[in-house]
Amino acid sequence: MAETITAISTAPGEAGIGIVRISGPASLYIMKKLMARDPGDPEPRHAYLSRVVYDSADPGSDIIDQAIFIYMKGPNTYTGEDVLEIQAHGSNVALRSILRAVLESGADGIRMAEPGEFTKLAFLNGKMDLSQAEAVIDIIKAKTDLTLGIAESQREGRLGQTVREIRTTLLDILAQMAVSIDYPDEDEENTGDNSAGSLISELRGVKSDIEELLDTARIGRIAREGVRAVIIGKPNAGKSSLMNAILGEGRVIVTDIPGTTRDTVEETANINGIPIVLVDTAGLRETEDKVEKIGIERTEKAIASADLVILMLDGSRDLDDEDDKALGYIKDMNTEHLLVIINKDDLGQTVNEEDVQDKLPGATVIRTSLMGGGAVSAAHQVAEAVGRMHGLMNIDVKEMNIITNERHAGLLRRAARNIDESIGLLQSGEPLEVAELSAHYAYDDLGSIIGEEAGEEVIDTVFSKFCLGK
Repeated sequence: MAETITAISTAPGEAGIGIVRISGPASLYIMKKLMARDPGDPEPRHAYLSRVVYDSADPGSDIIDQAIFIYMKGPNTYTGEDVLEIQAHGSNVALRSILRAVLESGADGIRMAEPGEFTKLAFLNGKMDLSQAEAVIDIIKAKTDLTLGIAESQREGRLGQTVREIRTTLLDILAQMAVSIDYPDEDEENTGDNSAGSLISELRGVKSDIEELLDTARIGRIAREGVRAVIIGKPNAGKSSLMNAILGEGRVIVTDIPGTTRDTVEETANINGIPIVLVDTAGLRETEDKVEKIGIERTEKAIASADLVILMLDGSRDLDDEDDKALGYIKDMNTEHLLVIINKDDLGQTVNEEDVQDKLPGATVIRTSLMGGGAVSAAHQVAEAVGRMHGLMNIDVKEMNIITNERHAGLLRRAARNIDESIGLLQSGEPLEVAELSAHYAYDDLGSIIGEEAGEEVIDTVFSKFCLGK
């Protein structure tokens, strides 16, 4: 017996509307059962306004709500099956009552949907590949325009198309290998060095295509998780003022008393579409205060895990031992992950860019004042610098694939290793059957990204991450 599934598809809480979704062969039966008026033979994709009742055949049946019923005929639906959406008022009580009426409608095979099961049906019925299904999760969880744009591009199938193209090329190589294995004497050239050299060249091309995708994984991780930016410097250099300026609110206490910040304070900002996880830290200085010492220890740990370190300097005073202590923590860092801000420009500058470059050659340096209107300007300067340093400026998500999913990145890395292994085996003169096996593993790895080679356990794990009703 074919099953029909149902769930509330909108988030809990009060809202203008809420949706109960049904997918499966009993969708039309449920529509007629719950509508107070007879829809006859309803036109697919037309909206029908009606009171919602427990049983339309019972004149005394209680009225649950007034709602819009939309029936969609499979296979031209999200799930590929018949679908019914009941768009009611967004009351938790009303929606739960409608859901109960659906489950108690007497429809054959009706049950509650599991998390992500509507999208899982779409995948199983060929409406989307696995990478597109995972993009649906990313759209739901998107925090910025950048992450939304990347997810939408993948939902439209850009990544899947690229992976299929690489697999097609690899399949041609595997076919060449199979011919040489099955008919070793058919043509002497098939077993000579020229054949091996040709295969190696083609495999290197496949590896290059895979690495081109992998090169975007760093941008993808940052787009998904944000640039982790740790703000360091001596007390009263302006660290907390910078964080408040970027956040646009007084999140961190700012005083002229050194050592106000005793612990790391973490907040996420969205500036020009760039997600930045800001970590304000205790000032780096020698202190006998036990609490402040703990804060400094946490600062040191935060630096170690940072994508970007922002060093705040008080430009109105000469560099001193406390500045040197802060500089000591980052002197060996890659300058691509380092931003220096010379603050208090309004008080006159005794520290200039040359002083910083002498100690940190190649570092990006910004001069500013966080007083008054300068805070807004400084916040935008920081965002632009972060974008440039991490390759997040002028990203056209419609023109490039960006790998944001760690499962995809892991499979691409494994595919690249298997291609490398196949090349190495060919170069060392190992039997072609052995090299072919490694190349075939890479083919399967790529197939797992789009779901063509993914096992049931992988598929179940992917869809278990969805919310109920999607």
